[in-house]
Amino acid sequence: QLQASGGGLVQAGDSLRLSCTASGLTFSNCDMGWFRQAPGKAREFVAAISWNGVAAFYADSVKGRFAISRVDTKNMVSLQMNSLNTEDTAVYYCAATERRGGRNIGSWDAWGQGTQVTVSS
Repeated sequence: QLQASGGGLVQAGDSLRLSCTASGLTFSNCDMGWFRQAPGKAREFVAAISWNGVAAFYADSVKGRFAISRVDTKNMVSLQMNSLNTEDTAVYYCAATERRGGRNIGSWDAWGQGTQVTVSS
């Protein structure tokens, strides 16, 4: 089970930090990721971090603004989001897989319930 939190309503230029806590899986074996889905749009990849924390990669649209991190002792993955803009408005989902997680949705096996991020201009 994945439980995401930290969403909210912010203004453009603000920062927000999302967190996702995992249970019922071997967190240290899992690549962890974040996806988002805006109204009327398909779910899209945002960021991912490898099981050992060594590798992280990002969607071009968030590169340089967002940072993904993990704390295995807390079974937690976080997404620090800076310089938010209105195009970042979406429901954000965390995901996990014991395979190698990638940019496509099909490479992820477990999903959280989502947390809403709304950025106003």
